Amino acid sequence: MKKRLISVGAVCALTVLLLVVALVSCEKAVFDVNDTAGDKDGNLRVSVYQIEQTSFASLTRAAASEACTRLNFLIYNLDGSRVKAVNQVSSDKNFGQCSFQLDEGDYVLVVVGHSANGNPTSTNPQKISFTNAQGYTDTFLSSGDITVGDEPLEIDVTLERIVALCRFVLTDDYPAGVAKMQFYYTGGSGAFDAYTGLGSVNSKQTVTFDVSDGQKQFDLYTFLHDVSDNIALKVTALDADGNELFVREFDVPMEQNHITWLTGAFFNGTGSSSTTVTGVTVDTDWAGETHLTF
Repeated sequence: MKKRLISVGAVCALTVLLLVVALVSCEKAVFDVNDTAGDKDGNLRVSVYQIEQTSFASLTRAAASEACTRLNFLIYNLDGSRVKAVNQVSSDKNFGQCSFQLDEGDYVLVVVGHSANGNPTSTNPQKISFTNAQGYTDTFLSSGDITVGDEPLEIDVTLERIVALCRFVLTDDYPAGVAKMQFYYTGGSGAFDAYTGLGSVNSKQTVTFDVSDGQKQFDLYTFLHDVSDNIALKVTALDADGNELFVREFDVPMEQNHITWLTGAFFNGTGSSSTTVTGVTVDTDWAGETHLTF
């Protein structure tokens, strides 16, 4: 059995011909969506080997779900049409492993890890997309070209983070009447190109949090159009009926696989709860972080 290891950083730079063909191809509506295990005894076997430097083989299922609760294994023809898909959740006993039965030939293998409320739309590999309703989460990708021959092929993949994160932190108390915090941001994307890992559409992303529990930290994910870019962020405090009480706008510099912390007294410094944010634990698996105050 032939065995290969692919990752988005090492192999997803596909040939120019592949990119051109995929760009001009039409989205196909006919595809196979297999069960969580895929094709029994298939000739292509795929295993998630690492998630951003963490060996998947040594993780328990519970620990693995801290990185992502869903995995999407996707096979495309070179023209961009989807051939097969296997969708898994972290409670599946085979989480992280699946197999496909494929005809001999050349394909593109894409594996996506995330924790959204559902599976992304993935019929077009250059526009794998999530929605506001599904939620935007930490997202990982591996993609690369494969050739299926007359011998079974076994592939280990490494998933690498492709999102940027704005971590918005309030340091003051909520005034009376504030029930929700709404974050509306543009400049990023709710969809990504599986060949590059970068954003592929211009999205208007909205995330709303109920703050009845006193939540002060909010994580906002997006796919950037380049490895570094800015998003325009509008933050609105709402009452229980959705009426605007306070509004502020920010221009936030972002980087792929980096956290941008945006910290300050949103309500003009009311209260004295700033000490509550000093104990926040930084996710050291991210490549870096930037701290900004307002």
